[in-house]
Amino acid sequence: MAQALTKPKGRVLIIAGSDSGGGAGIQADIKTVTALGGYAMTSITAVTVQNTLGVTGVHAVPVDVVKAQIEVVMGDLGADTWKLGMLGSADHVRAVLDAWHAFGAGVPIVLDPVMIAKGGASLLAQDAIEVIREQLVPVSAIVTPNAPEAEALTGVEVRDLDGQMIAAEILVEQLGAYSALVKGGHIDGEIVRDVLLTREGYRVFESPRIDTRATHGTGCTLASAIAAYNAQGTDIPNSVEKGRAYLMDAIRNAPGFGQGHQPLGHAWPCKLA
Repeated sequence: MAQALTKPKGRVLIIAGSDSGGGAGIQADIKTVTALGGYAMTSITAVTVQNTLGVTGVHAVPVDVVKAQIEVVMGDLGADTWKLGMLGSADHVRAVLDAWHAFGAGVPIVLDPVMIAKGGASLLAQDAIEVIREQLVPVSAIVTPNAPEAEALTGVEVRDLDGQMIAAEILVEQLGAYSALVKGGHIDGEIVRDVLLTREGYRVFESPRIDTRATHGTGCTLASAIAAYNAQGTDIPNSVEKGRAYLMDAIRNAPGFGQGHQPLGHAWPCKLA
């Protein structure tokens, strides 16, 4: 059984796929949580063969192994927040949900519904979308889809601020998430707007678009930053605000590696130490 939660300790259990290029997935998640002072643990759902140019292979980890990783981590270390990324198949989604009910019920879930890699490769089976929508979204503290992912989950067009707000309403008011952050990075414009809806209402975050190729793993990084802050006792709205600030500086401090969609500078806070 999971350890009883007393006060937040910063423990984040990350359930996601591995990125051999280090820019997204489990690798970006661990770097982010560590840079922000949390403690990262993992249950790896898939091993991908990828670099900044794209994904050339996806190898799923057996469902029972994914669930076993969760069980042993929760039974020994416990967690203050779960961060979910690439789950891959409907069976993997169900296994993670079953594990949460068995070992983590009551622990907040930060759900980043990863569907497509930056280079265009599919990372989520079509039948898994329905399971995420109907079973995982309702138990999530926050869901953080980009515009295409929000469209897939809600069935509405997300091409502008109005679309983001409608999608957020569906995720929270109809599908049952505590909160939703519908991101605007995929929507054209010089200003990037992210729409947060909680049970207390809307908040729109705005930032000038950064002209850069360093965009690989931005979604993973933001969700992990939110989870890291939340695991240390910060509420969801403030975790989003602080997570976005961390992400923007990680983009600005990108190392410039790779020929395609480049990784972020996740360790930038360490440079200030």
